Amino acid sequence: MRHSPIGWRNLFHCVSKTASPQHTIGILPARWGSTRFPGKPLHLIAGKPLIQHVWERCQLATHLSEVIVATDDKRILDAVSGFGGKAVLTDANHPTGTDRLAEAIQSFPEATHVLNIQGDEPLIDPSLIDDLVVALRDDPELHMVTAANPLDPSDPAIADPNVVKVVLKRSGHALYFSRSPLPYFRNPVKGLQVLRHKGIYGYRRDFLETFVTWPPSPLEQAESLEQLRALENGASIRVILTDDTSPGVDTPEQALEIERLISSSHS
Repeated sequence: MRHSPIGWRNLFHCVSKTASPQHTIGILPARWGSTRFPGKPLHLIAGKPLIQHVWERCQLATHLSEVIVATDDKRILDAVSGFGGKAVLTDANHPTGTDRLAEAIQSFPEATHVLNIQGDEPLIDPSLIDDLVVALRDDPELHMVTAANPLDPSDPAIADPNVVKVVLKRSGHALYFSRSPLPYFRNPVKGLQVLRHKGIYGYRRDFLETFVTWPPSPLEQAESLEQLRALENGASIRVILTDDTSPGVDTPEQALEIERLISSSHS
């Protein structure tokens, strides 16, 4: 059943004032099955599984209390334990990574905030992780935080439906996300940037636990973007602007490119 926006806002305000001390967990959802790249989390890049590269980058962030991997497969669980990480096994039938996140957080009752860090971005900037944690923890009224980077006006990614764009309110909070070109420039506007949304999210724990009880919203279903469910229900999502353009790994070919980048940085 959909919650009343007034009711859940008041509930969150009460919970956030009593939740102390703050404890922020970074969670890396890692699913074995992938249409384009089965077993991707354990694909070796420069001698290490992909998920280990991401985990190690997260260790360089200074504001995470701990980092865990949430997976649906024992092979990933064992691999994470093998390189010294912590992992939890979650239901294989979750419809979204957010649902997997919400299940994983139940194993950590001390957590007040959680970051959903994509398990396929081995070059994620640790300082961006820290920026998101600080923004989330410093504003008790904020439900979610995410990030975006500017796109060049000539970048073909603007028209690519696989690249999610976001437009902001003057406050720096998200106004809308879309797979379509956003905004549509009927007229040129000096200084108005096109922003690519990065798939990293921070949540207040109480908001995350409520978010997954809401049914998929109409705009979410139309665009296949979960964050629109939050906006349609009146949540606030702050967007941190970053120059981090670290690529993700969706195919074996992209894994080879990441390996080239990692190897060149160590030479």
